[in-house]
Amino acid sequence: MQTRFAPDRLVDPALASSEAVIRKCVHCGFCTATCPTYVLLGDELDSPRGRIYLMKEMLENDRDPTPEVVKHIDRCLSCLSCMTTCPSGVNYMHLVDHARAYIAERYTRPWHERLFRELLARLLPYPGRFRLALRLARLARALRGVVPTGQAFAPLRAMLDMAPPVVPRATPAVDAPVAGAKGRVALMAGCAEPVLRPEFRAAAIRLINRAGYDVFFAPGEGCCGALVHHMGREEEARACARRNVDAWTRMLAEGGLDAIIVTTSGCGTTIKDYGFLLRTDPAYADKAARVSALAKDISEFLDGIEMPVARERGMTVAYHPACSLQHGQKVTEAPKRLLSAAGYTVRLPADAHLCCGSAGTYNILQPGIAGQLGDRKAAALGALSADVIATGNIGCAMQIGQRSAIPVVHTVELLDWATGGPAPAALSHLQEGKIS
Repeated sequence: MQTRFAPDRLVDPALASSEAVIRKCVHCGFCTATCPTYVLLGDELDSPRGRIYLMKEMLENDRDPTPEVVKHIDRCLSCLSCMTTCPSGVNYMHLVDHARAYIAERYTRPWHERLFRELLARLLPYPGRFRLALRLARLARALRGVVPTGQAFAPLRAMLDMAPPVVPRATPAVDAPVAGAKGRVALMAGCAEPVLRPEFRAAAIRLINRAGYDVFFAPGEGCCGALVHHMGREEEARACARRNVDAWTRMLAEGGLDAIIVTTSGCGTTIKDYGFLLRTDPAYADKAARVSALAKDISEFLDGIEMPVARERGMTVAYHPACSLQHGQKVTEAPKRLLSAAGYTVRLPADAHLCCGSAGTYNILQPGIAGQLGDRKAAALGALSADVIATGNIGCAMQIGQRSAIPVVHTVELLDWATGGPAPAALSHLQEGKIS
């Protein structure tokens, strides 16, 4: 696509990067067929191609964002399916992230949007606050009927609906070395995942240990920054990245690391992009690139090492590939290969490339579209006649779990179970013969 950015404006690294991305787009339209919002809404401006046009006009002409432009950018899930489809290599992720930061700086949202975005940024990345908020939401659910029905309060209704009936007890992240270890890995402690489903991390530790690797947690590590980054809060995201880069760099200096393992694929996509996020920071650029190179999704790591012997469980698994894993990290075959090698029958749903609607905070900020996508995904998975649904992202697990009678677990829970670990808690209702 031809661009006409003023040369003096391209000294800004963010603008220069976005200009280069826009120039790669040839408007072929391949992306429209795999964009969830375009498939759902049929509006060209809710497709990657249409959004690129809107972002080009805004950035190229140094215009303040209009409500119309903000509406269509906000509707983007950042599922990155368009990047998998694009034959021209357009890095839509970097472009839309820049546009969101530009909007956050130059657009004043209505008061209710500012309120809910601030609330999410102050709660979700902090496990203690998030756990308390979930407990309060559970109590407040009885008052849902008095919440105004207007669009302004849709995020509040969505938050109340998503709060689990029981909030799991806090479980500390404890180092787990093994005798005669083959290597040493850092496992990201996470923020939302251990609050909502602490069994994911517990299964990961057991399985990595059983494979012969020490598991350590980095003191000082915190939220990866994805949640605030996708809301355009760029400096907060960079602060998160710097904190984590410092934490993992100290571990590297102390004893080296074979990998930095992430069990939430949404976090993994962001950590693998730290090198780009901090590319203009002379104190962090090299360290961030090293951290990004070491980051691996847990399925990616396990697929590259010798796994413990598995015992077949005789179960059919509906595998939901999280967008952040299949599109953001291009990890597509490892989870399926691991599950099959462990004796599970693996099935994929129709339109497996389409998002379930979770997308970080999307199912709170855009609950209408997210709900339609979630219902569609749950129906596609339900049609597979599987015993269990497996995925590699906490957001997907919660989004699909709300809508499906089939239990939803993390892929690593099934691998842990097959190699000697306990049955996943979500499968405790099944007949004894299948979980013995």
